[in-house]
Amino acid sequence: MHFIKHSAGVIGIIVFVCSALYAQIPAPEQRESVAITGATIFTVSGDVIENGTLIFEDGKITALGHGIEIPDGTEEYDASGKYLYPAFIHAYTNMGLTEIGAVDVTSDFNEFGQINPNVRAEKAFHPESEHMPVARSHGIGVTISSPSGGAIPGLSAAMLMDGWTWEGMTLRAPIGLMINWPFITDDNNNARNQLKAIKEAFVKARAYKNARAASPAQRIDMRWEAMIPVLQQEIPVVVQANNESEIQDAITWAESEDVRIIILGGRDAHYTAHQLVTKDIPVIITSVLNSPGSPWQGYDEIYAHAAILHNLGIQFAIAGEYGSASAMRLRHHAATAAGFGLPAEEAIKAITLYPAKIFGLSDRIGSLEVGKDATLILTDGDVLDLRSNIEQMFIQGRKIDMSDKQKNLFERYREKYRQLSED
Repeated sequence: MHFIKHSAGVIGIIVFVCSALYAQIPAPEQRESVAITGATIFTVSGDVIENGTLIFEDGKITALGHGIEIPDGTEEYDASGKYLYPAFIHAYTNMGLTEIGAVDVTSDFNEFGQINPNVRAEKAFHPESEHMPVARSHGIGVTISSPSGGAIPGLSAAMLMDGWTWEGMTLRAPIGLMINWPFITDDNNNARNQLKAIKEAFVKARAYKNARAASPAQRIDMRWEAMIPVLQQEIPVVVQANNESEIQDAITWAESEDVRIIILGGRDAHYTAHQLVTKDIPVIITSVLNSPGSPWQGYDEIYAHAAILHNLGIQFAIAGEYGSASAMRLRHHAATAAGFGLPAEEAIKAITLYPAKIFGLSDRIGSLEVGKDATLILTDGDVLDLRSNIEQMFIQGRKIDMSDKQKNLFERYREKYRQLSED
């Protein structure tokens, strides 16, 4: 990567050579302004800017467009022939909450018991997870890290994919209360008990909220205290529901509780389009690379699901798989959706701007605009073309180390076979 430093009379060229050894070292804070020039800039929220310039300082975008004067002392990167996008947002994952699936003590996303609204994802977030560098190499700069077990698993958090501590990596938290809506059948008593537990939790939380408002002496209960922002509509409930009846029941329940709702999964969301559109309820698609849910569905129904929701006017984002080891496939899901009818620009928005809007983060991330965080990626081609590489990521202006375990293993074994070929 060739950077040019502007000064009053001297232009020096600094060439950075990346070490082949992998080390997950968080990037330092941005200390001087950076200009990326000559790139095709996909602002996502506006027009594509050909051969444009983007400048950021103190972690914020300060200018973008054509004919921009680059201030003295600015570090310039000539990105001619490259593409610039906002970093991807993975809208539902256990990133940072688990490391090795077969080793229980490395996982902290599933608490004991059915009702755990006070569980906060950011508190359990592991800053040194080896899954994060791999996710960054595939364009993911922010994750909505979420607990998943029980009826009410806890509170999700928007986490940056680089930093020394969970405090420094928390972009915003909490941003949603996770709820697993049960699929009710005549003979499924466990599901009925789970639904009863969810409803009772909200009754108790509302009574607690009223008691707290009436008397400051009310004893603190962290479970119900955590639900007050939900009852005040400050954050939504994120309800995992796939079946048509589940979605309809969840919507009806949310209205009765007067809480904001996001549908997570939403496999049958297109069958409830009228409700979702008229009530302005978004859907987070949790998988595109999947088989049909019913034997009578076409092989491509899940692949085309995002396009169907788009054509019906339903708000949506694409999240992909929950497991952190699979987070790297996020753009694969978006690319597949684009291959099965979703316009390419919508597929990019589905993993950038749309999740930012759904979770109330669009004031900071999701698009390239003046005043927003400089959380972006530079690629050598169309980001939906899986042959393209993410060459560099910046998170809040910090230049991220793009090495990771998989790249290190690739170099290791390439060298092995190079040596063997010399024998």
